[in-house]
Amino acid sequence: GAEGSTLMSYFSKNQIQALKPKITFNTLRDLQCPVLQSNELQGKPDESCSTEELFEWLGAVLNQVSLDNKSSSFLSTYCCPQPNTIVEKAFLCTITGFIIPEKIIQLLEQLCCYFGEPKLAYWLTLTVHGFADSPVSWRESEHGFHKGGENLYNFVIFRNLDYWLQMAVGTNDDCPP
Repeated sequence: GAEGSTLMSYFSKNQIQALKPKITFNTLRDLQCPVLQSNELQGKPDESCSTEELFEWLGAVLNQVSLDNKSSSFLSTYCCPQPNTIVEKAFLCTITGFIIPEKIIQLLEQLCCYFGEPKLAYWLTLTVHGFADSPVSWRESEHGFHKGGENLYNFVIFRNLDYWLQMAVGTNDDCPP
C-alpha cells in the first residue's frame, strides 16, 4: 500500500540497501569432540561431558582456539574435556547477518532431518548469537550491552531427537522465562 511505497522511497533516498547474510563453510579435520549423552546434563566421569564443558568447548571451536594445550606465547591453554573422541570430519557453517526467527526455526527443522538417514554423528549443534547492541531484553531489565552484550542460545540435538537448550545472557540481563 501507500505505507510501503513511502518506506521504499525513504530507503532509496537515503541510499540504504538490503544485504544478504554471509555464509561460510569450513571442514574441520581430526577434531577432538566431547562425548555426550542426551540424558546426562551433568556428565559422568569417564562416560560423558557436561553441558557446561560442551558450551566452553564449543566456544573454543567457534573461535578457532587451538585445542592441543601446548605451550607457546599464551596467557592460558585449553584442551577438549574428557572423555572425548576424534572426529575425522566436522562441518562448520557460519551465517553472519540479520536472520529472522522463522529462518532459524526452519534451519533447526532441517538439522533435525539430518538424523532421518543413518549418519555417523551422535549429535549436532546450532548456535545463535544476537547482536551485542540488540534491543532485545527479558522481563523488565534493559539489555546490558554496555557490559559485554552477551545474548546467545545453543541447541544440541541428539540422534534420538532429544535436545539441550543452552542460553547465555549478560551479567546485567535477566534470564529468559
